[in-house]
Amino acid sequence: MTTAAPAPIIEPIFAIPFSVVPIAGARDLNPVLASLFSARATEEYRDPAARRDPLCFRGREDLFEWPHEAVGQLRREVLDGACTAVLAASTYTDAEFDALRLQARARFVIVRPDGCLPAATVPMTSWYAVYCVAAPPSLPPVRPDSAALRLYAIRHGTMFMDAANWNLRAPYGGAHHLWRPVSGQMAVFPASILHEVALNRTQSDLVLVLTRLRFAHAPQPAQPSP
Repeated sequence: MTTAAPAPIIEPIFAIPFSVVPIAGARDLNPVLASLFSARATEEYRDPAARRDPLCFRGREDLFEWPHEAVGQLRREVLDGACTAVLAASTYTDAEFDALRLQARARFVIVRPDGCLPAATVPMTSWYAVYCVAAPPSLPPVRPDSAALRLYAIRHGTMFMDAANWNLRAPYGGAHHLWRPVSGQMAVFPASILHEVALNRTQSDLVLVLTRLRFAHAPQPAQPSP
């Protein structure tokens, strides 16, 4: 009688968390934010360190400091949603996580038709949140990835690829991840992941709020803002 071989134990060892968080009150909040950002897409509010691009406006990274009621609500909802996602991916208890000190910086971005956000990682930051204020209403059938957030799986860049590992099932495969922004939803992921916003092939603007977050234990001295 042949004894069946024991089944191998397989587990993911380098999995990366990616969370999509719905923002409460977005239906009423987003039109106000979209109008505000459109009015302030001017030189006064432009990030002076960013390259001038008529197809993509990048605001200063002081959005959460604006004394505006809608921005105050946005700040609360974005930080609450991001913290919920980070806590769900960690081993902290609620009390332990609540004791951490949070630092955050945010900006608004308007990706116009034919514009994009080039691929980058985010330095001096542990988590990144991409909130969609307004998304193009339709996608060109020939470019379904138009204005999408792409996250690149670069850790497989040095892997020797052959017939045995090019078609691994999730979560072991090396495929990139694509998230299509939806108004009222926020993507949260580690800031070290290479990401970009693909070329906007629609006739409408994509309006985003980009937030950098990092956390510290309460006894640690405060670091400069990220």
